Amino acid sequence: MSALTALNAEVVACRRCPRLVEWRERVAREKRAAFRDQDYWGKPMQGFGDPGARILVLGLAPAAHGGNRTGRIFTGDRSGDFLFASMHRLGLANQAESVSRDDGLALRGAYVVAAVRCAPPANKPTPEERENCAPWLEQEVSLLRDLHVVVCLGGFAWESALRLRAMLDGDAIPRPRPRFGHAAELEGVPWTLLGCFHPSQQNTFTGRLTPGMMDAVFARAVELAR
Repeated sequence: MSALTALNAEVVACRRCPRLVEWRERVAREKRAAFRDQDYWGKPMQGFGDPGARILVLGLAPAAHGGNRTGRIFTGDRSGDFLFASMHRLGLANQAESVSRDDGLALRGAYVVAAVRCAPPANKPTPEERENCAPWLEQEVSLLRDLHVVVCLGGFAWESALRLRAMLDGDAIPRPRPRFGHAAELEGVPWTLLGCFHPSQQNTFTGRLTPGMMDAVFARAVELAR
């Protein structure tokens, strides 16, 4: 068993946050009408992708009826459709769709993970819940030894990556605190941060994030990864 596989087994068994445990399991029981005949995952979310990744894609948390239903990050929802379509166009995924754990999706040189591993109510984890999940993120990223760049999907992921980088490198977060923005770039050790608006429907339906904008971020990530 690989170290990543062993770690992911520990992640899936986690029950550190009572509020998140109650919510993810309630959603899995009550279900959305469109998915009433499906068995929901209803557990914490492990990372997914290439163990030799040079690019890490860091999201906020699983969607209640996306990853929390299918058991794979950014799978079975519109955000995942938008994300993996872009990664496919940039050669980081073998297909553009992500609908289930057994749909054949494979990532090339990239790994996707969430800062918080359980679906939170209203998609808003608390600071305490983020801190409870931080050790999982630190352990998982430490096993991805070839990383060169972290693409942060949204401000929550950016903040989590700043904290993680400070933890791994032993230095304080820079002052003034680096601000998140789309296409924001922050060099440093052990890897560069790239900001990208989250591919939520709120952003993609309104045009705040377009396919071209996301492609440009991933094109820059590929350039830095080389």
